[in-house]
Amino acid sequence: MKINITGIGIISAIGLNVQENFQSLQTKTSGIKNNTNFSEKRNLLLGQVTLSNKELIHLLNVNTPISRTSLLGLVAAKEAWGNNQIHQSIRTGIISSTSVGGMDRSEEYYKNKIEGNDADISLIVTHDNGNTTEKIATSLGISGYVNTLSTACSSAANAIMLGARLIQQNKLDRVLVGGVDSLTNFTIEGFKSLMIYDDEWVKPFDQNRKGLNLGEGAGFLLLENEKSIEQTNNKPLAELTGWSNASDAYHQTASSPDGKGATKAIRDALNMAKLNPEEVSYVNAHGTGTPNNDLSESVALKNIFKTKIPPFSSTKAYTGHTLAASGAIEAVFSVLALQYNVIFPNLNFTTPITETQLEPEIEYVTNKQVNIVLSNSFGFGGNNSTLIFKKL
Repeated sequence: MKINITGIGIISAIGLNVQENFQSLQTKTSGIKNNTNFSEKRNLLLGQVTLSNKELIHLLNVNTPISRTSLLGLVAAKEAWGNNQIHQSIRTGIISSTSVGGMDRSEEYYKNKIEGNDADISLIVTHDNGNTTEKIATSLGISGYVNTLSTACSSAANAIMLGARLIQQNKLDRVLVGGVDSLTNFTIEGFKSLMIYDDEWVKPFDQNRKGLNLGEGAGFLLLENEKSIEQTNNKPLAELTGWSNASDAYHQTASSPDGKGATKAIRDALNMAKLNPEEVSYVNAHGTGTPNNDLSESVALKNIFKTKIPPFSSTKAYTGHTLAASGAIEAVFSVLALQYNVIFPNLNFTTPITETQLEPEIEYVTNKQVNIVLSNSFGFGGNNSTLIFKKL
């Protein structure tokens, strides 16, 4: 059964919608800048969405208490959903993902509590990861199937994967899938404690990489089967043709140095799509800029593609690492690559990693036919996910 992608939506540090994000990718404009929201971390580099909570609330016309995570998710979900309507004959679901949920609201509560100010207990209610999905589902009127996944940085890829499986198994006809995360103090301090936060701009796949820059944002895709399309008349943008998840459980946070889990995820996704490695046009790599991840992913690419590595790049030097949202944001980028026959550049790269000598694409490429895009998302605990997108 064909899994059609008929809608995409995104909000990130490089744009408030698909078109703005695409424009930034074309012009090599990064959204990673000195932070503006965390007063005690003025020199920290972050990929922040340019709109404040107040501006997001006004944009969305939201009247109920809601977290920044939910606000960002709503923007991207509504763009992907477009003008679609709920039909009794179309079994519709939503699967969203997040790692921090409404933690920004919880931090506000505890800050007030510790400082002896009035603390609104209702702020904690929005912390629940599922609260974000429920807010989006309610806003769009989706009630048939509502689910939330949280598998760290592979979350959104796994949400996309689950949605595709439910369509494939004839349990749903249409699923809105994606992920969202907002920046919080807890997340920032957590990555700093792991000593993988770079004080300079992130340098994916570079020998001198030191770590990641965090970002925030959301990405969503609308998946439909043929039955749904017959009624919605939506035009497919691309096809999700292969996927796989492989857990190597090598370490709580680090990827296996031999790329074992990543290699299996990529190989199994290719097998599912009935593709040979040489048919891949472009790889949107996970590429966090951390010493461990980039080496592990480079090894996995060599394991699969041997000496014929396809053009690859990480787009996290544009958006920052958006954690649970990254797989969906990069899925949107993958669809754009197919639509416009382009390959996005890997910013800030100068020197290949000594052990692998792989060189990512550093220019915006427009002179190649892009038919198959492979997108990687690897999470803590060795949760490795690969998605494969095909031009229609």
